[in-house]
Amino acid sequence: MSVTQTKYFVEGMKCDGCITNGNKALADVMGFESAEFDLQAGTAVVVGDVDPQAVCQALTSAGYPAVVNSAA
Repeated sequence: MSVTQTKYFVEGMKCDGCITNGNKALADVMGFESAEFDLQAGTAVVVGDVDPQAVCQALTSAGYPAVVNSAA
């Protein structure tokens, strides 16, 4: 089984605390396995069989507006 990775643009993440909060928000998304945030680029790569809209909603609700990077 292949692992699905989806890239997102995420706004408002400035520090490790933001990454921690982002991971906590994503932990409740069905299928979520892990996430790697790039604060400089304002991106996140989410690993797992997740609904992209659920990821965007979870991050946005946590205070980090997110959209799918359709170019990835």
